[in-house]
Amino acid sequence: METLKGLPVANAINEKIIEEMKDWKGAIPHLAIVRVGERPDDMSYERGATKKMEKVGFRCTSYTFPADIDNDTFQKEFDKINEDEDIDGILLLRPLPKHLDEKAIENRIASVKDLDGISPMNLAKVYAGDPTGYGPCTAEAVIEMLDYAGVDLKGKRAVVIGRSLVIGKPVAMMLMKKNATVTVCHTKTVDMPGVCKGAEVLVAAAGVAKMVDKSFVADGAVVIDVGINVDEDGNLCGDVDFEDVAENASVCTPVPGGVGSVTTSVLAKHLLKAAKARRA
Repeated sequence: METLKGLPVANAINEKIIEEMKDWKGAIPHLAIVRVGERPDDMSYERGATKKMEKVGFRCTSYTFPADIDNDTFQKEFDKINEDEDIDGILLLRPLPKHLDEKAIENRIASVKDLDGISPMNLAKVYAGDPTGYGPCTAEAVIEMLDYAGVDLKGKRAVVIGRSLVIGKPVAMMLMKKNATVTVCHTKTVDMPGVCKGAEVLVAAAGVAKMVDKSFVADGAVVIDVGINVDEDGNLCGDVDFEDVAENASVCTPVPGGVGSVTTSVLAKHLLKAAKARRA
């Protein structure tokens, strides 16, 4: 089984961006990262995104708010960021604390600055196959990895485990756009291992540690693991039991070091696209 790591995929995206920036005229693309509270995974992603923007030569500003900020104040502060003409794109770290109206933010974020595809407009564009929209970065990172690995999706049987708006549903649409024949599994799916065993490409985004073992994987299948979980020993792991599926899979992405390491490069790619669109 071949291990498909994220770093070479991320580097290929970064190099393209750096190349494009050589002829850039005008203000350097500017990302705003909005974080409420101090959740360790949010802070870790913020650090990774900041580093990535620096690497490709973009500007990045973090706007951090206390976890107990009241809803009205937060919505007003968000509006200021949203309306700032110097900001090309916004990354909102979610989920927000429960007392904040996340739905209101999804509806008010400018779709042209919504780099992680949280607005109804951008989700609709993903579903319509409209290339002017922005899909969720993690979902797009899955497609970037498959493209890099040279997987021709045309006519392939693809199964996605998970139906969230963050990964499952958008990645299913993106696979369909590449002419794959897509099945989506979820908690109510009958005989999930049997359904998955029919897949030539399997995308695991269920959020359950090591749920996918070799009983889910057909001989020669390509397996993309989007899950990020902590196992019983406190180690980071995916939704796929990597060692167990090695018997059957032809290619599998590791966790850590797989899809997650491509996500911030997709974010940078989206920022460049947004900056270009705003300056057009």
